[in-house]
Amino acid sequence: MVGPTRPQFVLFGSSIVQMSYGNNGWGAILTDLYSRKADILLRGYAGWNSRRALQILDRVFPKDAAIQPSLVIVYFGGNDSIHPHPTGLGPHVPLPEYIDNMTKIALHLKSLSDTTRIIFLSPPPVNEDQMRKDLRDGIHLSSEGSKIVVKEILKVIEEVDWEPNLNWKIMPSEFSEDSPYDPVSPAGVNLNISNSNSTFHGTMMNSFDF
Repeated sequence: MVGPTRPQFVLFGSSIVQMSYGNNGWGAILTDLYSRKADILLRGYAGWNSRRALQILDRVFPKDAAIQPSLVIVYFGGNDSIHPHPTGLGPHVPLPEYIDNMTKIALHLKSLSDTTRIIFLSPPPVNEDQMRKDLRDGIHLSSEGSKIVVKEILKVIEEVDWEPNLNWKIMPSEFSEDSPYDPVSPAGVNLNISNSNSTFHGTMMNSFDF
């Protein structure tokens, strides 16, 4: 482990989570926004359903861990909803069991600490017409879809009354104190410009065209 210790955000789910760092994905965007503020940990498992997630929940989120996550973003459901196979094999999970599995996941995560917060992502709609083309599969998020997901996640974080506050605009940046190595004017006057509080991310978010 490296220090200093930052708040931990865990992305936990199936392929929509595992693939969230590629193709300008939503995990990559969040990691960029929270740089110097929080460590974003990826725990994505392509092809998994809620039943398999429940089986390894204690190993991914042990209750006796020295540091518990500040935020867990959970996504399972796309694979659960695949049509059942006649053999009974495959990823399909009946809806009542899916609801029960997700409830158990929520209760486990809530028990980790009093300050562990949870956001659940609902399964996206399936575009069957697009699935038939030689294009993206119609299920996994494009870069534009990822921007929408990030926008909605940030909206939740901004609107809820969580303590401590997990809004990326408010959370302190690591090593943000003034330094003699900060930029100065030609006359040697400190310009009070710190890269730790750059406005680039805010400009980037405002440039998203939703």
